[in-house]
Amino acid sequence: MQINKIYHGNCFELINQIDNKSIDLVVCDGPFGVTENGWDKIKNIQEYNLNLIKLFSRVLKKGGALYLFGKPNCINFIDYRPYLTLNSKIIWYQPSRLAQGRNNFTNNYDIIAYFTKGKAKTFRLDDIRVPQLVELEHRKRCESVPSVINGKFHKTKFNEIGKNPGDVWGDIKQLTYKSKELLSRELYTIQKPIKLIQRIVKASSNEGDLILDPFAGVGTTFAVCRKLKRNFIGFEINADFIAICNKRINEVELKQESELFK
Repeated sequence: MQINKIYHGNCFELINQIDNKSIDLVVCDGPFGVTENGWDKIKNIQEYNLNLIKLFSRVLKKGGALYLFGKPNCINFIDYRPYLTLNSKIIWYQPSRLAQGRNNFTNNYDIIAYFTKGKAKTFRLDDIRVPQLVELEHRKRCESVPSVINGKFHKTKFNEIGKNPGDVWGDIKQLTYKSKELLSRELYTIQKPIKLIQRIVKASSNEGDLILDPFAGVGTTFAVCRKLKRNFIGFEINADFIAICNKRINEVELKQESELFK
């Protein structure tokens, strides 16, 4: 299968054309099974995601990563352990969501399940650090207490360039109908922000790596890949979205070319 290309069709069929152990990272923002849209009507989202995990396990390299987007129950009640290792359930927190629940607490977050095939081969922490939220003097006092000095985190240091973003990401906001990034009203808040995909790609891949996005949408993953010098393969069932993907990729490449001649 040719790299740096988006293929038109169903991911469950197209993925069979990808070689075993050839992918470094999968960014999977597929159906959530919560809306009435035709592409989102899934009978059992857990079984659906388990089938995806099985497929991704075959094509991922040893140590390769999968980031699977979903609602809080997206991987509950399934046994993914024979295929991939779950490292974190990242909470993508959205405090600005409309809280209109009357009989329960409104869901204000999505899950990004971070899997690897065995132990992660790539985790570029220094590329994704975020600002420290505590003053250096306070951190030093915390590091001097006996439980830290004598505990397993005794080597933890205050890093001048920032800290690990942790597993709750509230610093990247979802898109709204007013967002300049929004390229399709059909997707609306489903379209993921560039900053979100950048964090994932930077964390779990290196320049020249091959990244698979099996539900391409409007191509945010591919625009990020081109900017960060990663290769990609994409699948998308909507031909109109593929046209948007290719336009975005061309715009990134043209911008990079123009910067070379400045």
